[in-house]
Amino acid sequence: MRTCVIYNPAAGRGKARRLLEGVRRAFPGETVLWPTAKPGDAIRLASEAARSGFARIAAAGGDGTAHEVARGILASENADVLFSTIPVGSMNDYAYSLGMLTWWQRGMTEPLSSIRADVGFVRAPGRERFFVNGCGIGFTGMVTVESTKIQLLRGLPLYGVAMLRALARHFAKPIMTIRQDGLEMTGPTLTLSVNLGQREGGFPLTKAARLDDGLFETMHAANVKPWELLRYLPSMISGQLPQNHPELRLGRCNQVHVRCGQNLCIHTDGELFAVPADTIRELDIEIIPRRLCVEICPAYQYGRISGRE
Repeated sequence: MRTCVIYNPAAGRGKARRLLEGVRRAFPGETVLWPTAKPGDAIRLASEAARSGFARIAAAGGDGTAHEVARGILASENADVLFSTIPVGSMNDYAYSLGMLTWWQRGMTEPLSSIRADVGFVRAPGRERFFVNGCGIGFTGMVTVESTKIQLLRGLPLYGVAMLRALARHFAKPIMTIRQDGLEMTGPTLTLSVNLGQREGGFPLTKAARLDDGLFETMHAANVKPWELLRYLPSMISGQLPQNHPELRLGRCNQVHVRCGQNLCIHTDGELFAVPADTIRELDIEIIPRRLCVEICPAYQYGRISGRE
């Protein structure tokens, strides 16, 4: 199997290429390494690789690199390409749900398999985009904005500090009308997460999510107070959100429509889709079942350790 590894040279604090030499042993067959030079490069390179006959295209970096490589494969319309992840970035939420994060950390020795994974598609006036892990609207979008300003932290500490900054600078609960499939509600909304994977910004907010079940898992934080967000921070880190809080609602659906009287902040896979200055106030999100062939490590998928949760 010919493999093209598209990597961010800045990943792993600039040690990405050295870290990736071990991948040649883990992936049998010819393996080539293609570096990116700027944001957006991975989309172009992945599309080119998919059209050039590579059987596997791997994203080496964090969620941003995975996001771009997946978009490039999807744009190529080559449904037979195997998409893989090599999690050497600052945040690896998608790789976590795939089991590839632990596979990498434990020396790439466990056997790999593949699934036909669901893909999300978000559309707003003047723009549209695929995503593979999740879409966050409102406060989590502003957390993403703050995370782009922090240079010295990685992983969960990065998003923890970004969340505290967003809490101090951007805490707002505009009135939103949210329709999930046929159920519609209107009211104050702090944030809405529409996820395919289990983690968002390192927090396992949607632990029931499965990547190939044809459904989004949603987490709607409505009229939540700032002190409650701080109180439940340990629960967010552990993935044990309260089940009986009237303003925290978990759900499942395959279509979402959001309308708001104020400009929205939206991220897809941790990459900004819209900021308030873009004046986006309405969007639609839909699931495309089993759209992407994705490599997984069954022993570690969804946080399992050799078959144990």
